[in-house]
Amino acid sequence: MLVDTERIAVRIDVVVLAELGWPMSAAEVIERFMGRSDAEMTAEIERHLGRRLPATWEEPFRHLYRRAFEAELAPVPGVLEALDAITVPTCVASSGTHEKMRFTLGLTGLYERFAGRIFSASEVARGKPAPDLFLHAARRMGVAPERCAVVEDSPYGVEAARAAGMRAFGYAGGLAPKGSLAGPHTVVFDDMRELPRLLARAPGG
Repeated sequence: MLVDTERIAVRIDVVVLAELGWPMSAAEVIERFMGRSDAEMTAEIERHLGRRLPATWEEPFRHLYRRAFEAELAPVPGVLEALDAITVPTCVASSGTHEKMRFTLGLTGLYERFAGRIFSASEVARGKPAPDLFLHAARRMGVAPERCAVVEDSPYGVEAARAAGMRAFGYAGGLAPKGSLAGPHTVVFDDMRELPRLLARAPGG
């Protein structure tokens, strides 16, 4: 949870889904799609509509997201301070594509900070809430799952962290209801500046 893409993307998702023939509120988009990969979102839209979408169905809408990100995207409040204070190795494991992460992290000056340690759901068979992505990232980083901590802002993300046997930290400063992030082996917090302290206090921290 480095940049607040969801707050911007959900607003546009509502418009795009309506255009496709599936009117949905922002709250419904958050509950159904937040934290999931583009491929999984496409598959669910197709199931609902009862038809396949063309391979290029997203093209007419890409400029809406790009313009909004360019105008509004910023790092999550406090995340730069948190990263500066965290001394353990870090990486990015996202449902977004590498192309999307190059763009969004690049806009906010964070891409170079994580270059070489960025992993996408496109690299694994199953996206969140399956544990595949986090286990893949742990293998690439050379760290045992039980020694990993995952910071997530969606229910699908914290569920995937638990399934991977990792400590989950649910950031409640985003769009997901705070209660939806709670669960076993999960710390829910709403100030990113607190993350280094929470990590240090956690078992194995």
